[in-house]
Amino acid sequence: METKETKEKDFWDKVDIVLRPVNGVLTALAVALLGYYTSSILRQSELRQTNERVYTELMSSRELAESGLRKDMFLSIIQTFLRSDTADLEAKMLNLEMLAYNFHESLNLKPLFAHMDRQIIGRREGEKTGFADRLNQVAREITNRQMVLLEQVGKKIGREVDLEKFRKTPGGLELEPEKLRLENVEREFMLSVLEFNPDRRELTIELGVRTPKESANIQRRTFHVGYYDFPMIDNTRLSSDQRAAVVLNQMNEAGADITLVFFPGSYASLREKVSYDEVVEKLRERQ
Repeated sequence: METKETKEKDFWDKVDIVLRPVNGVLTALAVALLGYYTSSILRQSELRQTNERVYTELMSSRELAESGLRKDMFLSIIQTFLRSDTADLEAKMLNLEMLAYNFHESLNLKPLFAHMDRQIIGRREGEKTGFADRLNQVAREITNRQMVLLEQVGKKIGREVDLEKFRKTPGGLELEPEKLRLENVEREFMLSVLEFNPDRRELTIELGVRTPKESANIQRRTFHVGYYDFPMIDNTRLSSDQRAAVVLNQMNEAGADITLVFFPGSYASLREKVSYDEVVEKLRERQ
């Protein structure tokens, strides 16, 4: 009996003798692998942080240089309109085009467009050839640029205004209302045409907005819509940091084509001030 136990003990002793160096090797290998893996993670983290810092510095420098260039260009161009009428119509038109294509998201350019329109109308027939069409073309291109972006992030509805029917309807022409949903907020939009000015190519519109989730009351606003009203600038502020704008696409003696676009307030012009109450409300909703 003692011989059997001695043999079993001798067997496990031999196993222990064999495995003890192996355990040491495995432990050393595990420690080495862990150290290498940890060092690799630290190197990758440091490299990523360095790349991010370099990228941030490059982007900041680029934005700083671009802002300086845009500032100098803006000051140079705007001086043309602030000086006396020494510049010819071609120079003013070119400067307006440069302002419109570079600053249409941050400046309300309607006064300059209206100023150029009056300048063109006041010139003799031989001096204003093609300038009116050129001015309207710039306005349409800016409107189309802004609408392409806003339609991607928002909703829109189109309406045809029958001016013959409008002339026979006292008190204004009501267009068909429609409900739109954006960011889990549903609103009903109602449009009415109150006036039509063919000389200025403008419509006077009343916009009614009802938000059933918030109130049964209708928020109303009356404004003029022409070719020089751009949606990122000329819009109506709604609750939940949202906006609505009406755009005049085309107009003639028979009728007009308008579009209402409903979009997030973050896509409004850069001159719009942020409502801190709305920011806090959004942060609470996300939490």
